Amino acid sequence: MVSARPVAALAGAAGAVGAVAAGAVAAWHVGPAATWLPGARAVLWPGLDGRGDPSHVALTFDDGPDPDTTPRFLRALDDLDVRATFFVLGSRLADHPGLGRLIAAEGHELAVHGWRHDRPWRPRPRLDAREVARAAELVAGAAGRWPLWYRPPYGILTGGRWAAARSAGLRTVLWSAWGRDWTASATAYSVHAEVTRTLRGGGTVLLHDSDMVSAPGAWRAALGALPGLVAECRGRGLRVGRLDDHGLIE
Repeated sequence: MVSARPVAALAGAAGAVGAVAAGAVAAWHVGPAATWLPGARAVLWPGLDGRGDPSHVALTFDDGPDPDTTPRFLRALDDLDVRATFFVLGSRLADHPGLGRLIAAEGHELAVHGWRHDRPWRPRPRLDAREVARAAELVAGAAGRWPLWYRPPYGILTGGRWAAARSAGLRTVLWSAWGRDWTASATAYSVHAEVTRTLRGGGTVLLHDSDMVSAPGAWRAALGALPGLVAECRGRGLRVGRLDDHGLIE
């Protein structure tokens, strides 16, 4: 007869090992999400913060392309003689490939914002890798070159998404200033005030050219703020342009 005591001990040991392994996976998954905190990111990961040439500001837009709103931003940027970086969603680009080609044809840069705008509640590294690569391939088809940058939806970086970006040959870049332009209460004035509150030379600005995951009509606040933001930067002697021209630090 086999004693139950050794069997129970083995089961307990196996359970402990499993718990440690599960904890390690969880830490690998959620650990990078700490980079979402702007203060910590600025100090510990300045490259991830979008820090670049101190005489330049990188202007970036998330969540498009949107056939109703993105063309309005393209017209405004053309009027201002500014080129920007558009972090697009693969699922949106698949629906509107011509708009992606237009963004690139007008001298703007296309980058990867993932396949869809979802939150990474649980580890899914294989799916992350497939979706980021798939989005990058669509961006390359629209732009005529492989993209350089990746920004995860909501700015929430996980171990799986970081690895997926690296596997696709993309560098992850978040931001150092944003306009909180996704809220129902956002106005051109509030977006301008929020961006300039933390804007410095070498910074990367986050705005949105679509209200797909924002309050309906919120895009108007970002669009309305653009002329003033560009004028503010130029008044400080700062050039405004794409991430590709930003000289990001490592």
